[in-house]
Amino acid sequence: MFEKSTWIRLPRNVVVGHGVLDETVDAVAELHLTGRPLVVTSPTPREVAGTRVVEGFAAEGTDPETVLVEEASFEAVQRVIREADAAEAGFLVGVGGGKVIDITKMAADELGLGFVSVPTAASHDGIVSGRGSVPDGNTRHSVAAEPPLAVVADTEILADAPWRLTTAGCADIISNYTAVKDWELAKRLKNVEYSEYAGALSRMTAEMLVENSDSIKKNLEESAWIVVKALVSSGVAMSIAGSSRPASGAEHLFSHQLDRLVPGTALHGHQVGVGSIMTEYLHSGAKGEWRSVRNALASIGAPTTAEELGIEDETIIQALTTAHEIRDRYTILGDGVNEPAAREVARATGVI
Repeated sequence: MFEKSTWIRLPRNVVVGHGVLDETVDAVAELHLTGRPLVVTSPTPREVAGTRVVEGFAAEGTDPETVLVEEASFEAVQRVIREADAAEAGFLVGVGGGKVIDITKMAADELGLGFVSVPTAASHDGIVSGRGSVPDGNTRHSVAAEPPLAVVADTEILADAPWRLTTAGCADIISNYTAVKDWELAKRLKNVEYSEYAGALSRMTAEMLVENSDSIKKNLEESAWIVVKALVSSGVAMSIAGSSRPASGAEHLFSHQLDRLVPGTALHGHQVGVGSIMTEYLHSGAKGEWRSVRNALASIGAPTTAEELGIEDETIIQALTTAHEIRDRYTILGDGVNEPAAREVARATGVI
């Protein structure tokens, strides 16, 4: 008897394009959310978009409350929860980059409230996914949470964000190449449950960025359009899979280990991009697609070497040889890459 079942939670409204920030209230109204909105933001995103979002809700008479977060932490999540309780908020709105969206997402999940994602930078696929990530000491925790009920991504604002944040978002998506290969490998060798649909969507998303990498340019709103669509697709793939597998493999383990070894040195997306160059080499060897991954990253101006990340060569080797210890997730790293092999991979791909 067939007993398999699953829940797929996806955003109900995704509004993307020029000037759509002013449609935030309308996007929320269609969700039939009730009560007072709590807008979670940080200083710069508040200036860029947060104030306009608050004014939009105030004009509708919903008496919005605002809370500012300075850094991503579990304490920040708890503070948002306390502020939401005190304001008797009916729903949350995250306006900002990755840290704000993740904090809002995790707080909303804990409170059992809906939340709306209003990204001001296309820095990673967390703007739409059902996972949140915050640092804790010298490591980073990724936890399951409800995805946003709506995403409002204004490409005019995203195109004006610091370019390094956009390149980090691109690199995060390009790394889906190796994440899906790791997932397929885990299915073959460990009988891990695999979703053909989620895997195909994630792979297609990475291919879309690689094929369009030459047209992704700084301050070009069309580029912001391409990137945000890819980020949304990647987040949807994770929701379909019910896990981060479609977008997180060995390259993410490598990045998480760098966060432990040299926290705050480089952006997450840039780290997974460099990790994907090396893990693609491990998957397919010298004649494989690692050059396509590296060239796409270089084309958009994302780091492809340890030097460009600002990380010492030996730290790269240490992270690559110990990344498999991060979590119980089977990848091409298996039970570990020894130092001579790691050094050969890093040199062959030009990472060191």
